[in-house]
Amino acid sequence: MSADAGKDFISQNMDMGKPDDGKIKVVIADDEQIFLMSLSEMLESQGFVVVGKGSDGFECIELCKTERPDVVLLDIKMPILDGISAAQYIYEENLAETIIIISAYEEKEFVEKAANIGVAGYLVKPINEKSLTPCINVAMAHSKKLRLLQEKIDKAQQSLDSRKIIERAKGRIMVENKLTEQEAFDYIRSISKGKNISMQKVAEMLLEREKF
Repeated sequence: MSADAGKDFISQNMDMGKPDDGKIKVVIADDEQIFLMSLSEMLESQGFVVVGKGSDGFECIELCKTERPDVVLLDIKMPILDGISAAQYIYEENLAETIIIISAYEEKEFVEKAANIGVAGYLVKPINEKSLTPCINVAMAHSKKLRLLQEKIDKAQQSLDSRKIIERAKGRIMVENKLTEQEAFDYIRSISKGKNISMQKVAEMLLEREKF
């Protein structure tokens, strides 16, 4: 994929958090200032907008909180806070759409750690300018799929947790009011509809009342 094609791919598929001109916002972090400046120039020359540059993991996190970039590229080994720890926090707090690790190390251990915390791309130094945009394109597409999958998992877990809470409340109501299972369920549902409160919340409140 050419650099121009890569830019078109990003513009068509990643619209969240972009400036009015449609360019991709990028935060980069590396403790080597020469490399940091070089990478910034590479990105700018290929049409990206570098909105922040940091030299350690904590700086990178703060920049992501402020700028909410589409992409964050960060070195794996930095002072104060390493790139893996910073990347994990950024992913969990949803501070950037796509996270890419930059490293001088190709060891399987580092790659696996990165993959396990939501990192979508892994670039090994020295970075090839011609492959930079395609690598970012692939990482952004992969990141989007990961987040959609995670959303499905979270919704499924939330649904399961909700059913468990409703089952507990239903069991208590059956005992306390000598109701059938269906009658207890209908009781919770009627309160939910009448008060415009979710069944899970109604169940939680009914379970909590024993504490008073």
